[in-house]
Amino acid sequence: MILLCCFTTGANAAAGGGASSGSSGGLKLNYYSESCPRAEEIVKEQVRRLYEEHGNTAVSWLRALFHDCAVRSCDASLLLETDAASGLVSEKSSPRSFGMRNFKYVDAIKAALERACPGTVSWADLLALAARDGAAVLGGPADVPVRTGRRDGTESYYADAERYIPDHNESVSAVLERFGDMGVDAEGVVALLGAHSVGRVHCNNLAARLYPAVDGAMDPAYGAYLRGRCPTADATVESDTRDVAYARNDRNTPMLLDNMYHRNLLKGRGLLLVDQRLASDPRTAPFVRKMAADNAYFHEKFADALVRMSENGPLTGDQGEVRKDCRFVNK
Repeated sequence: MILLCCFTTGANAAAGGGASSGSSGGLKLNYYSESCPRAEEIVKEQVRRLYEEHGNTAVSWLRALFHDCAVRSCDASLLLETDAASGLVSEKSSPRSFGMRNFKYVDAIKAALERACPGTVSWADLLALAARDGAAVLGGPADVPVRTGRRDGTESYYADAERYIPDHNESVSAVLERFGDMGVDAEGVVALLGAHSVGRVHCNNLAARLYPAVDGAMDPAYGAYLRGRCPTADATVESDTRDVAYARNDRNTPMLLDNMYHRNLLKGRGLLLVDQRLASDPRTAPFVRKMAADNAYFHEKFADALVRMSENGPLTGDQGEVRKDCRFVNK
């Protein structure tokens, strides 16, 4: 799974120990205006370049920001690799991170930043800016006011990943609670899950809705199509996700971040169970209907929720560090 004006500290931040305490702290617009004046423009240029060369990278940035911010803090802990010497276990090895990819291209963006201003821009800010710019190249909201000034964490929270990142079969209550920890309300949840308008889902996450019988909440014709994409109930997780059967989140506009997601929910064409449940739960259904009817409204609320999520528990000031290598803490 994937994916505002003031910062709200939630349970994730409180549990994080080193997280900021109740305000955006050192985060501000154009934080790098003096130390690296072209920082944001460089990220935007690289995101556009990578999207034009590889297509699905823009989707990856949205998911990466969610996975980073949902687990305690927006601190680039997601990027840390397992280090046997220190006992650190990477969050990327969690089952919740299955299917995440394109991490190698994070290095490409950072390399461009390093050429302009070495050792200045944090990986945590890079993830936030890349998600913002990735949404824009996918036809989503442009010029989202993402504040910067985050520092990189020195810990991995592998043990907490399953606690904080919702599963595809979660109840709406569980999803609202976990996003609520980041200060995102029900309207924001419906908007952010609209990121499922792009990308794809592996069949191992769909099999339970298709076999032995198609979920009764699913449009029968859509169920038949998905059975064609996922022809067996025995879909398994493979180490190489390129070989895993999958279905597109949205058949109509698969690479546009638009309200087709919400329109599909109203037709019983939600791909994941948690998606479809949004259309029937009284806490979220009114927002599904409103976003389905108004793409501009969806984009507005998506932008608001993206900003709020990106400010969950940031490390600022003298907290954390600016890592030299995204994979390992500085020596």
